[in-house]
Amino acid sequence: MRQPVNVIKISGHYLDDEGLLGQFARSVARADERVVIVHGGGTEITQLQQKLGIAPRYVDGLRVTDAESLALVEMALCGTVNKRLVRHLLTAGVDAQGLSGVDRGLVRARQMQHDQVDMGFTGTVVAVRAQILCDLFALDVTPVIAPVSLGESSNFNLNADPVAGAIAAALGAETVVYISNVAGVQAHGDLIKKLTRREAEGLIASGVISGGMIPKVRSALDVLSSGVRRAVITDLAGWASGGGTSFVTEENERMVSEG
Repeated sequence: MRQPVNVIKISGHYLDDEGLLGQFARSVARADERVVIVHGGGTEITQLQQKLGIAPRYVDGLRVTDAESLALVEMALCGTVNKRLVRHLLTAGVDAQGLSGVDRGLVRARQMQHDQVDMGFTGTVVAVRAQILCDLFALDVTPVIAPVSLGESSNFNLNADPVAGAIAAALGAETVVYISNVAGVQAHGDLIKKLTRREAEGLIASGVISGGMIPKVRSALDVLSSGVRRAVITDLAGWASGGGTSFVTEENERMVSEG
């Protein structure tokens, strides 16, 4: 029987905190399923830009990556952040290997298109070569992926959320877990444990889901559209305890209730 695969996206809120990284690594070591880890690192990219006098640029919440910034992205994500995370996983007993989307053409990308702005070297996913990850699973290796990906004439900087979703879809993963600094979606101070797409869209329309939670929820809903059964938004404590907010399709919700 095939061992279930979960894709975990860990946000930059954890990646510069040695204590939290240690907790995360120990949780991965206790996981029963196979795990693929995709990480961000936007804070460290911004810090490097500021040190070198490069003003960070964003449009619709996405980083616009010029040629100078792409070099910094590669340094921060493929180098410093990735190897820090791998080190903590190895210390916790996880046989982890750091990769980027460039390595062996794991994630192919093209330039992100925008109506008003040239996004430079900011990209979107074209394809995922899932067999590379399956080969690592056969060796009991846990892949740790930086979202710098391979284009036809250059590398591209990709947001980690859609990279995690694309990898999950290519692997036929059971769940994508987005670990950030929020416990999940809340309404009137209470955590919502489960949402369908229709329910989530209703909460966005009514303003219950607002601000920075909207793009997190949109990422979770995009994952469901790619065929993954479940997406979860949670924090580190919630992931360790099986908490957070789960997003499921209406079809899967009916299957659970009828079963």
